[in-house]
Amino acid sequence: MSKETGRVWTKNLITLAAASFFVQLGMGFQNGVATNFYVQELKLGGDLILWLAGIREIPGLLLMFLAALLSRLPLARRGVVSVLLMALGYGLWALVHSYTALIACALIASVGFHLWTPLIASIGMGLVDKARCGAVLGRLNSIGALAALGGMLLISQTVDKLGLRVFFILSGIALVVAAALLWLLPTKLNHDGPQKKLVFRPRYWLYYTLTFFEGSRTQVFFAFASWVLVEFYGMDASKLPLLLVASGLVNWIGAPVMGAWIDRLGERRILLGSYLGLALAFVGYATLHNVWLLCGLYVIINYLVISREALNTYINRIALPGELVPTLSAGVSVNHITSVTMSFLAGTLLRVVGYETLSWGVAVMILLSCPFAWLVNPKHIPFVKAEEAVTG
Repeated sequence: MSKETGRVWTKNLITLAAASFFVQLGMGFQNGVATNFYVQELKLGGDLILWLAGIREIPGLLLMFLAALLSRLPLARRGVVSVLLMALGYGLWALVHSYTALIACALIASVGFHLWTPLIASIGMGLVDKARCGAVLGRLNSIGALAALGGMLLISQTVDKLGLRVFFILSGIALVVAAALLWLLPTKLNHDGPQKKLVFRPRYWLYYTLTFFEGSRTQVFFAFASWVLVEFYGMDASKLPLLLVASGLVNWIGAPVMGAWIDRLGERRILLGSYLGLALAFVGYATLHNVWLLCGLYVIINYLVISREALNTYINRIALPGELVPTLSAGVSVNHITSVTMSFLAGTLLRVVGYETLSWGVAVMILLSCPFAWLVNPKHIPFVKAEEAVTG
């Protein structure tokens, strides 16, 4: 299918946006009650939650190989498979009563989630020209934030009457709807030629490096930040979704702005600015002990991590024909080298050093990534021969 230069929001892109809405709605139902489910029903401590986060991310380590196994399927069909796996995994959480069963369901959903992660970006970027990729990814993030916002509002208003487990069933239903919408997408999309199965090139070393650092911070934060608010500040299942609503509202409004900034200012400036902001926010999480300030920092961090789309647009600009999707998949695998390791390490250290020290460690890791972000420039790939540095 050819990209339409005069019209951005084509029928296929609208269908993808609708599918993204229901994916994020399903994930919003699951994420909105997961922390309270861990603490109130399964009686898990922060160490077991972080260990679960590490186990759940193991499929991400293997993503480049999992994606290669499905490489014969069209991208849209791969999306259907991945979202149905998420629907199965999250829906089964309604039946979970033990840590072992939780791990099993989490792994099923994780395979689907990690297959889906590079697909949403690659399909979206394949439907528009490269100059508009940031704006389109920003809009898709905004639509996803709106879906999560609706899910959190529903949870906050009905969880006391319906209980926690109902929302895992609703999560599965929303994800099945998303899979049905993805089935409507054409099997042939324009991605600069047939996609290769496995790609791991020195050409993309900077992308791999930055995704490596990203895994060390986001996974630890998302695994324990909401747990801190529940465990130490008493946020119950009706209050925590309201915080997530506030975060979703900010992302709904701000994600298109972030996407437009990526296109206008370039990936390097966006990455550097967001990394410095994230480092300061984690320092705040380590030093401030006011629940309202921590909630504000939670919202800020959730917004700034949208800047990771700059890594997707960067690789889209420099990828050789046929290498975009497998390179994005390889990037997720590299990301999970640190996300898995840091989750296990953080889970082991949490009871010993406390969440404040973990926050300091994440801030340091973010600052270490800044020199590499400075090298990001789609017009010049550092330490790669000039003849190899032709943009995709």
